[in-house]
Amino acid sequence: MSTVSTNSQEQAGGPSGGSPLRWKALAVLTAVQFMLMLDVTVVNIALPNIQDDLGFTTEGLAWVVNGYLLMAAGFLLLGGRVADLFGRRKIFVAGVLLFGVSSVMCGAANTPGLLVAGRFLQGFGEALAAPAALGLIAVLFTDAKERAKALGIWGGLSALGGAVGSVAGGLVTDFIDWRWVFYINIPVVVLALIAIPRLMPESRMARREGQRLDAVGAFGTTLGLVGVVYGLLKATDHAWGSSTVLLPLLGGIAALVFTIVWEARVPDPMIPLKFFKNRTRVTSNVISMMSFASFYTYAFVATLYLQHVLNYSPMETGLAYIPLTVATGVGMGLSTALAPRVGVKPLVVIAFFGAAVGQVIAASGFGPDATYTGGVMPGLIFFAFFNGMGFPLLINGGLHEVSGQEAGLASGVQTSMQQIGAALGLAILVPIALRYVTDHAAEGNLPAVASDGYALALYFAAGVLAAAGVIALFLLGKVSAEKRDAHAEAAEVLAEGPVPAPAPAAAHSPETAKA
Repeated sequence: MSTVSTNSQEQAGGPSGGSPLRWKALAVLTAVQFMLMLDVTVVNIALPNIQDDLGFTTEGLAWVVNGYLLMAAGFLLLGGRVADLFGRRKIFVAGVLLFGVSSVMCGAANTPGLLVAGRFLQGFGEALAAPAALGLIAVLFTDAKERAKALGIWGGLSALGGAVGSVAGGLVTDFIDWRWVFYINIPVVVLALIAIPRLMPESRMARREGQRLDAVGAFGTTLGLVGVVYGLLKATDHAWGSSTVLLPLLGGIAALVFTIVWEARVPDPMIPLKFFKNRTRVTSNVISMMSFASFYTYAFVATLYLQHVLNYSPMETGLAYIPLTVATGVGMGLSTALAPRVGVKPLVVIAFFGAAVGQVIAASGFGPDATYTGGVMPGLIFFAFFNGMGFPLLINGGLHEVSGQEAGLASGVQTSMQQIGAALGLAILVPIALRYVTDHAAEGNLPAVASDGYALALYFAAGVLAAAGVIALFLLGKVSAEKRDAHAEAAEVLAEGPVPAPAPAAAHSPETAKA
């Protein structure tokens, strides 16, 4: 990790050694993080309306989600490094400004291409703003107890943003217009742009001689993932051997291979390859990908099913997801309480096999005449509970044998892998449903065909979860059950001030976005 410049501490003041305006600054930072997390889920409920208004194909509609996820995943670690070296406040403001401009672009879009382009830019804006915010909290709150409290507030409202996104998206789409799921970001963006320069000092790390940003690694990863996802989605209505599928797919794979070779040779890699030598850590990241692939597949097809087959309004759809949020929270709380007594590995295995059963129950409940209480809700709650059990345990696995100085890198890698998994889920599992509907559309009963197609995607998603459970059973090592907070550990390292510069191949960015 590079040394931290002291200009932020020199401008600090107040009885606890932090900026006297630190709590006001935290309120703005938290509002922005709430907005970023809200935007991940608020769009989902509006997808059917967006599809109808702009003429998206169902395959193209997946890019409204994937564009955001892939850009955020590909540039997250680079965003943290840029903020470290060029100034966290400056990069935070730039990220928020980009997010605001792209939100207007999305809201005003009159073609599918313009909306997808806006979503790509939104994802890039998050990749800049989120890790910079964590660094700003670290230097604003120099007292350890205050910093822990500030991070708790920041993380708690971040989680709340994701939780209320579905309900907020339903209300806005139903009572105003889907475009306002993007326009609601503007007041928060304006507040941040006005307040942040007045409330907090600039802070950055001292740059070592010869140190470079690994932009090639970030661009290579993102381009490779976009190519792979594009090719997989095109397989929905094209033969696997067609050039429409093979060219982007093989091009994406080539870009990813090039990135791996590049990372092995560059002096300051975005992710040192030695990070992946730990089997348990790699296993945790792989099954995290599989978990998010299944979860996002469920959220995508369930939304289409509720609105297109059962004719739910956007508001009714958003409200239908409330039990999912509650069950997820209960599952997380239970696994956190049981982990010290039962162990992380057994609970992870139980969580994945339980979630797989939940997906099967959910799929079996999909039908053209299903009711919410009898058909939709049982599988939703069962899946959400066990899926939620895995979340805190996988965080521990991703931080396995990681020091405080590497905690931000480890959490950033895990967050990126989760977002990549979500995108791959939409690219691999959702097309299974779409191809089924296309192949059976001639049968005439479209609601029944659509229900069967959506259910088929969930059966495959259940298979993914079961496979993840098997992988965890055989490859996951013994993981500490002690609760860890990568944000707090990374912030602690930042607040300690100057530390010796590492060897050239070590990680320099302790920043990460949401864990």
